[in-house]
Amino acid sequence: MSQDALSEFVAATAEEFGIPGVSVGVLMDGQEMYVSHGVTSLGQPLPVDERTLFPVASVTKTVTATALMRLAEQGKVELTAPVRRYVPELKLVDESAAEKITVLNLLNHTAGLDWNLIDADGDDTSLAAFVAKMAELEMIAPPGTRASYSQAGYNLAGRVIEKVTGQDFEQAVAALVLEPLGLSNTFFDLDDVMIRPFAVGYNRDEDGALRTARPWKAFKAGARGNNPGGGMVSCAADLLRWARFHLGAGDGVLSAEALRAMRTQTVELRGSTLGDGFGICWFLRGVDGVRTIGHGGSGNGQFAELLLVPERNFAVVSLANSGPDGYQFNQAVARWALEHHLGVVERDPEPVPYDAAQARAVAGRYEIDAMNLDIATDGSGITLAVGIKPEIRAASQTEMPPDYPPAAMGFLPGDGHEYIITEGGLKGQRGFFTLDGDGAVIGVDLAGRLFSRAKGA
Repeated sequence: MSQDALSEFVAATAEEFGIPGVSVGVLMDGQEMYVSHGVTSLGQPLPVDERTLFPVASVTKTVTATALMRLAEQGKVELTAPVRRYVPELKLVDESAAEKITVLNLLNHTAGLDWNLIDADGDDTSLAAFVAKMAELEMIAPPGTRASYSQAGYNLAGRVIEKVTGQDFEQAVAALVLEPLGLSNTFFDLDDVMIRPFAVGYNRDEDGALRTARPWKAFKAGARGNNPGGGMVSCAADLLRWARFHLGAGDGVLSAEALRAMRTQTVELRGSTLGDGFGICWFLRGVDGVRTIGHGGSGNGQFAELLLVPERNFAVVSLANSGPDGYQFNQAVARWALEHHLGVVERDPEPVPYDAAQARAVAGRYEIDAMNLDIATDGSGITLAVGIKPEIRAASQTEMPPDYPPAAMGFLPGDGHEYIITEGGLKGQRGFFTLDGDGAVIGVDLAGRLFSRAKGA
């Protein structure tokens, strides 16, 4: 497939979704292809290219996990060891869980930790301060019993790296991964970003107007406690280099065996858009008969997607600087690239007709520590809305991304526990409902996270 065809698709899709600036890269048969469209900023426009910096949010987790894998190969970390071996000061609301959580539980999201904490107290935003605050974090399941995507778990993994290496997380990751692989345009510090071209993020207001997203990264400047789970800044060129490394033989940084282990399933996921299971960090997903690995990231007006097909030596990266439609843009690019470069076609499943009793059974409020998820029915359809809790938003000293308003959803064929969202910024997202022993709905999974049913809902 020619670069012209990719360019035409990227430009048309960016215009369709109203994205100010996008950057796309494709790796196939060892050859790299880059396409960009739009500008870095509506106020001070510069053309986007493959070296324009974007916050990549949770794609950072793949780097954190790889750094820990390197420490494991060096004999400095044991993946099956309790985290307390390396972070003895760890305290959680459940003491038995604090004793049992392993490093691998952090890396494949089976630690049973809730999603995240917003900020460490006061001016200390270090990883040590973040971990000290984890005693306030709810547990959603006993360690090792189920997967639920957790930012807090990866931030704790970053503290393991600090304790083992004796370095700040950012310094350790640079030495272990970024510098050996020549990822010279990948950073954590805003001082490194501001002297290079970077994409300003935008969020769309209810009236459709684009508003500059602040803070630029999802977490306030200097909040190092969230860097391991989502604080990295990179570009399409570096992310394709990162993909090439994970598709290769290790480049002297990791063994080929360790790379294969990272993309081997360690825990199953059910009914998730993100994948069929977790490897070590990577989401594993079958698409039209081929196995893919990948990870996405969503920040404040910034979205990133990285998808690899190891058996075909293929990768695609897509970066977009507008929410909420940046997610839809990236998904469209990934699907187009799979189809037109590999002949692999991905289609969303069709929901079954509306069932009033089924809708009433799931309607209500669900929550994680920082967000509410509301499912409602009017007797003819069912909707899902998700957003930051009002009290969290009110207490925050920084601006937060807008909520996702109610959007239509439907149940999928089968046992009636799986669903798909059919419109809006989360269109195409799939998940499932968790039932107790009596058949009552007690939770719903969205984007790999378990939202527990609120009391009285």
